Amino acid sequence: MTIHGSWQRAARGAMLLGADGTVQPSIFAEMSALAVATSAINLGQGFPDEDGPAEVLEAARQAIADGLNQYPPGRGMPVLRHAIAAHQARWYGIHVDPDREVLVTAGATEALTATILALTEPGDELVVFEPFYDSYGAVAELAGVRLVTVPLVAPPFDTGRGFEPDLEALGAAVTERTRVILVNTPHNPTGAVFGRDTLELIVALAERFDAIIVTDEVYEHLTFGVEHCPVASLPGAAQLTVTIGSGGKTFSTTGWKIGWCIARPALIDAIVSVKQFLTYVNGAPFQPAIAVGLGLPDSFFVDAAATLQAKRDLLGSGLTAAGFALTRPWAGYFIVADAAPLGVTDAAAFCRELPALAGVVAVPVTAFVKPERRADYASLVRFAYCKRVSVIEDASERLAALAAPRW
Repeated sequence: MTIHGSWQRAARGAMLLGADGTVQPSIFAEMSALAVATSAINLGQGFPDEDGPAEVLEAARQAIADGLNQYPPGRGMPVLRHAIAAHQARWYGIHVDPDREVLVTAGATEALTATILALTEPGDELVVFEPFYDSYGAVAELAGVRLVTVPLVAPPFDTGRGFEPDLEALGAAVTERTRVILVNTPHNPTGAVFGRDTLELIVALAERFDAIIVTDEVYEHLTFGVEHCPVASLPGAAQLTVTIGSGGKTFSTTGWKIGWCIARPALIDAIVSVKQFLTYVNGAPFQPAIAVGLGLPDSFFVDAAATLQAKRDLLGSGLTAAGFALTRPWAGYFIVADAAPLGVTDAAAFCRELPALAGVVAVPVTAFVKPERRADYASLVRFAYCKRVSVIEDASERLAALAAPRW
């Protein structure tokens, strides 16, 4: 299929446009198809294979039975908007107006898309941290803005440390041309959790250059021994920040696509002006269900993070036994492993061979960086551990076949 115009730009930004102008499958679609074709265990895509809390699922069923199956209000059902506001106050001491400062969206991806389209003009610059979630590049191209990247620096592997932002590069990246600084913490794919010093620098740069901070915080409750600090909780930052969240990761309901934006009224109004022409509204019976989830007791959130941390450690042990070197993710669904000790110099080629070698699918980290930066991440592979324990154990046993290097 040949595509033109803005959608061609979006495909180019997502690095899906071939030289002949045709759409190429994303690495995620390619790897998932390979998993099906080879009956391999799919640790490439970040979706859980277990259902979320029973209370949340039952609330969705009840909403359907009660007839909540038509268009909800354009800004989202009041029950969810109020639950989002209560959540911010409960966890972070941030007080927002649920009627004027909260917008429900079709997942965090739509929230991000509507925000960037609403708040930027062609020629503006969007600063992101690299590696970056693949939709960031597509949205930048769609909006006609220039994507400026700040590297996350990999620590020495197998030291128990995680990726960290290059603060000097961050200071150089933000200029008077910067319209938006996009902050993904906790971070996909590296599992980094930005510290307060980094966030304070971001706020200072945004204030200096009159930029907006957009935060992608979908893994906010899935941190391991470190605290997530929302940018909007810092002094003076709330007026500069659009906070994007989602119920999908926290409540293992990624297919429901219930996300949200939180910002001052003028910013929310601008985002609504775009969002209404994207999905308009979505997920009527799922909105009150996510509201139930946001009101669950603290023990649910603590247990969810602890369970995921145990799965991280289980897969990490399997990857170490298979010969990979590891970084330590402090949050989220993914672990980044270095395949260089196995003799790998091209992670993309390695991932395409991995189903035949070990019956497991993963994704190269080069899928999350600009083409000119791929050499810096050439041997790194992302594995998802948001799976059943039995699946992780099976995958670890299969990966053990790599211990005798054949690359």
